[in-house]
Amino acid sequence: MENFNFYSPTEFVFGKDRENECGKYVKQYGGTKVLLHFGGGSAVRSGLLDRIQNSLNEAGIPFVALGGVKPNPRDTLVYEGIRICREQNIDFILAVGGGSVIDSAKAIAAGTVYEGDFWDFYSGKAVVEKALPVATVLTIAAAGSEGSGDSVITKEDGMLKRGTGSPALRPRFSVLNPELTMTLPAYQTACGATDIMAHVFERYFTNTQEVEITDRLCEAVLMTMLKETPRVIADPMHYEARANIMWAGTVAHTNIVGVGRQQDWNSHNLEHELSGLYDIAHGAGLAVIMPSWMEYVYQHNPMRFAQMATRVFGCQMNFENPSDTALEGIACFRKFLHSIGMPINFTEAGAKAEDIPVLVEKLGVGDGCLPGFMNLTAKDAEEIYKIAANAVI
Repeated sequence: MENFNFYSPTEFVFGKDRENECGKYVKQYGGTKVLLHFGGGSAVRSGLLDRIQNSLNEAGIPFVALGGVKPNPRDTLVYEGIRICREQNIDFILAVGGGSVIDSAKAIAAGTVYEGDFWDFYSGKAVVEKALPVATVLTIAAAGSEGSGDSVITKEDGMLKRGTGSPALRPRFSVLNPELTMTLPAYQTACGATDIMAHVFERYFTNTQEVEITDRLCEAVLMTMLKETPRVIADPMHYEARANIMWAGTVAHTNIVGVGRQQDWNSHNLEHELSGLYDIAHGAGLAVIMPSWMEYVYQHNPMRFAQMATRVFGCQMNFENPSDTALEGIACFRKFLHSIGMPINFTEAGAKAEDIPVLVEKLGVGDGCLPGFMNLTAKDAEEIYKIAANAVI
């Protein structure tokens, strides 16, 4: 296990009706004027936004509302949020929604107190050192942004999807009420589950030796998702299954399962170009990319994939040929994704194989490589996209 620092300051407020306490927690964490940031649609129709506004009013905290966040959140709304925060002297941002809303809120929080263009943080020109405090009310278990310092934004000019991360972007508190996820369509629930599993796998596939504790934590989260996801798709109102999934999503991305080990985020890197170009759901893109990445890189360390196959999917170990066990585990993962309604290839996701050169170019590897479990060149990326384009069960 490698040396590490682990910092997770977010207070998680978990359970039924906890959104009614938002005003109390905003005040506790020093907020005096709030930007209430959300997507629209369900947050309004369900009455969730009204309940949060009532809570803020009861606490005597003024707020300005900014809705309109889209999946794969756009830089244009971030600029609008920064303008509002500066003009209205906002000192706290409360994000109501899923990962897209939270990511947008974090970008606004960083950009408001930065003299330059907030995109500098996402293009690698600058590092986030300070930001307005952010809190969240989570409505979909997926991205884990409610417990992380990460944010991903899409720049509309060129549809570039890029990320940044900083301890300054970790939420002060996050309200997690599993009931708020019960009205999600099955497809969105499955997309969220896929994203959660991807966050774990990208920590699980490592070159670091002797990491048994985090291996076992990863495996516990993965096995929870295998059990609970079909239950909530069959019964969307199953509170306990929803609760387990919601906490799994948070645990997956606070990094408690990834400390002390090398991580690999190349599936996310490859997927960002897919969802950036086609504007598809992030989880759906991961369902196409991640098993394909696994098929391409498993020979780098077949025993790690065989371990996943036996411990997570219950495959029998082939000691004479561990590669067979590794491939069986990858096939089980793809079959699971298909069983919960996820796409498994480009056609099902709405992507086109003829655009693979565009995807590789946008990835920006050039003559270098993407570091990870197995370093990927541009040619490697092309081959993974080809596998993804033609994958079958």
